[in-house]
Amino acid sequence: MAAPLAPRPHVMVLPFPAQGHVMPLMELSHRLVHHGLQVVFVNTDFNHGRVLQALAAETGGGGGDAVLPDGIHMVSFPDGMGPDGDRTDIAMLADGLPAAMLGPLQEMIRSRKTRWVIADVSMSWALDLADPAAGVRVALFSTFSAAAFALRLHVPTLIEQGILDECGNVTRNETIRLSPKMPPIEAAEIPWASLSSSPERRKVIIQNLLKTNPAIQQADTVICNTFEAIESEALAMVPHALPVGPLEAAAASRSAGQFWPEDPACLPWLDAQARGSVVYVAFGSFTVFDAARFQELAGGLELTGRPFLWVVRPNFTAGVGEDWFEAFRRRVEGKGLVVGWAPQQRVLSHPAVACFLTHCGWNSTMEGVRHGVPLLCWPYFADQFCNQSYVCNVWRNGVKLCADERGVMTKEEIRSKVARLMGDEETRVRAAVWKDAACASIAEGGSSRLNLLKLVDLLTEQ
Repeated sequence: MAAPLAPRPHVMVLPFPAQGHVMPLMELSHRLVHHGLQVVFVNTDFNHGRVLQALAAETGGGGGDAVLPDGIHMVSFPDGMGPDGDRTDIAMLADGLPAAMLGPLQEMIRSRKTRWVIADVSMSWALDLADPAAGVRVALFSTFSAAAFALRLHVPTLIEQGILDECGNVTRNETIRLSPKMPPIEAAEIPWASLSSSPERRKVIIQNLLKTNPAIQQADTVICNTFEAIESEALAMVPHALPVGPLEAAAASRSAGQFWPEDPACLPWLDAQARGSVVYVAFGSFTVFDAARFQELAGGLELTGRPFLWVVRPNFTAGVGEDWFEAFRRRVEGKGLVVGWAPQQRVLSHPAVACFLTHCGWNSTMEGVRHGVPLLCWPYFADQFCNQSYVCNVWRNGVKLCADERGVMTKEEIRSKVARLMGDEETRVRAAVWKDAACASIAEGGSSRLNLLKLVDLLTEQ
């Protein structure tokens, strides 16, 4: 009789409860399952419901199990907020998570005999789950660039230098650049200073950072969704860094990490467009535009005279009447397509796409790099300004939009920068070079592929 197969090691994966954090950790989970591990993927109850609803809309009523590979098990816990809590208030949401989740997570780790937890860096309190006596270890996962991570670790020095105060206020605005190949960033655009306009929320954020920064050294490793060739100097500043990116969903697969159902209608529409002609426009899951910014963007896309694919999720704007938006749709019919949520990686890999008008979230930035698409940058908050600086000042695979005196990107500026980017052969060449480097890193024998195998070895060692 053959010996029974050894049980696959269990890993708990714990993302911060936001779309841009859940998605890359789900992609990492797929990689780990492919290499023989079992994953318990932990969402909050609120986001678990959103994921299942999005999947049901895409699969005609099928739940998460219908699209998840054998080996990923989705579970959820309360986030500590009431049913009507504002989960776009990142500071408030983050502040309540430890009290709501730490105890239940510890109980689940004991009951499932879990030996490894991979926790989002934005959930650094999860390092308290480590229990050497019980053999429980914690790795961290960075959902932002290695440069932003290094900047986070540098914040205490910025406070000592008088550039920031301990409440996250900028007391001396100057350009910060930690090394020559890292992005320069203005003090006012440091992620934790620009994450909220509320002084109270900013204080909560910066105090939490100062509290958790020292604990980061306790992590066995810091898994990064980046690659060595594009962030070598920044990675050298991150303790125990293990770059495994760019992470990407398997081709043509649905991800159980999306909060909105993807609209596949855009793919045949792209098939009908000329090669290298389409402006793809998407601003992620958190960006919110007021009516003035939204209408200027719409007007700018119309002025370009080029085909465009624009993602307008349900809560993207307020104050724009449905009549106005319908009139816009009619004007651009046949030239532009508006969808609620797009299969972004498949869109960016499409030969019709010429450039990507983006908020510069790290996932979107890496996806643009991975597919060699030049980027037109319009950051909203947090690390997105740092990512814009990488694109425009270091990698030079895109350009930035500049606001007028009202702080608005005008339709004329949008038209001008789209024309400039689409006619810029040098930028296209640089984007193609970075695409080759990204693809090489995840190919057989590439640095990120080898690091992924190192991670699997670490997670499976006895």
